[in-house]
Amino acid sequence: MPNDRSAPADTSRTPTAPDAVAPAAPVVPGAPAPDAVTPAPVLPPGVAAVPEGVAPAVPDALAPAAPRGYRAVFAVAEFRAVFAAHLFSLLGVVVSELALTVLVYDLTGSPLLSALTFALGLLPYLIGGTLFAGVADRYPARRVLVVCDLLCAACVAVMLVPATPVAGLLALRCLVAAIAPVFTGTRMAALTDILGEGDLYVLGRSLLRIVSQSAMLIGFGAGGVLLTVLSPRGAITVTAVTFLASAALLRFGTRARPARSGDGGGTLLKESLAGARLILGDRRVRALMLLFWVPPMFVVAPEALAAPYADAIGVPSAALGLLLCSMAVGHIGAELFVGSALGPRNRSRIVLPVAAVGLLPLVVYAVRPGLPLAVAALALAGAGAAYVIGLDQWFVDAVPEELRGRAMTLLTAGLMTVQGLGMALAGLAAEFFPVHQVVAGSGILGTVCTLLLVAEVRATAPGRMSDTEGRDRADRHVTSG
Repeated sequence: MPNDRSAPADTSRTPTAPDAVAPAAPVVPGAPAPDAVTPAPVLPPGVAAVPEGVAPAVPDALAPAAPRGYRAVFAVAEFRAVFAAHLFSLLGVVVSELALTVLVYDLTGSPLLSALTFALGLLPYLIGGTLFAGVADRYPARRVLVVCDLLCAACVAVMLVPATPVAGLLALRCLVAAIAPVFTGTRMAALTDILGEGDLYVLGRSLLRIVSQSAMLIGFGAGGVLLTVLSPRGAITVTAVTFLASAALLRFGTRARPARSGDGGGTLLKESLAGARLILGDRRVRALMLLFWVPPMFVVAPEALAAPYADAIGVPSAALGLLLCSMAVGHIGAELFVGSALGPRNRSRIVLPVAAVGLLPLVVYAVRPGLPLAVAALALAGAGAAYVIGLDQWFVDAVPEELRGRAMTLLTAGLMTVQGLGMALAGLAAEFFPVHQVVAGSGILGTVCTLLLVAEVRATAPGRMSDTEGRDRADRHVTSG
């Protein structure tokens, strides 16, 4: 586990021995008299003398209080630009998903094609995140982010053309989804340049996650309102504007920095696949990445089955919204609390315990709970995701800098893919078993898998791996450049 290695700013120093008294210089007749020696000022006990030329330190009581927690992250101008760009692009994506689904249904009248529009937002993540991950390290981050936004804006602009067939709309949706993991992975890696690799990075990632969770609550509501006053294509136009706004914020609000690894001479595909092999071949990084992936794969079961469960317990359709938003509300509340109330060391301490028990609230579904108890269980399950704050720091510490962009891209692609897989498996299981048993089973099976991962993460903690494993890992890091 990472330790707090920084010493306090006011660490006391051992007083040095007084300088030896120099002998008096002889008086030479006719020579100018030596300057009068100014007596040293008498200092209060415990106060060290300030070396010549160094400004005295301002006492802590008089110094302005430095911002802490999330306020310290927002004090960084570049992060404010990244945060605003993330907000614009994310809201645009959510609105476009809803509007495109309605547009496809209006054009075809097919519920299958309408639902497929949502599914195509998840499936290409694995392809884009695996085959194009090398972009994140091969080219300067700002250029990659701006180009990704412009490509997405161009795809959306083509969707607006009335002559674009349904197959073209779905293909463009796939392309936007394939670009998304490259954009997200590059931005995650760029945050370490903007905020450093310590606590500010962890809190910055936390804020972006909170925005993502909030967008699911706000974005669909905003999209629904837009569709009452605009046509589906009109609502999609808003998405094109948000992508352009994001590109402008990133271009003019962030600094240009060089690429992490440069062009290694191979093709982009070869470089991306080689990076994936190096990342997944490292036992420590692989264990941490799986700890990011596995709990979300199981926790999506109640969301995927919210509609049939609401029907099974006989609650009105309006209650479906409570079942769908409870987990996000729990996640946002827990993330804000952990990020603001706990320090880096305590956030690190809770990673494994919270991950181990985070899925247990879903076991409540075994008794087929009513709406209030189900909502409470979902909120607690959402709060269990707060372990990711400390895990972010472990992951940054474990991944070598030259692979960081590819690692973040692969992490994002895998996370979205396993959630889509988890939803599909939950739906398949519900064809054969009652919905409440499927959700409870997801909680039990997910907890068992997570406990195995917790043991692996403990075994690969710094200082616990064997010397041979440590040397092999160092060799892989050296050869990855």
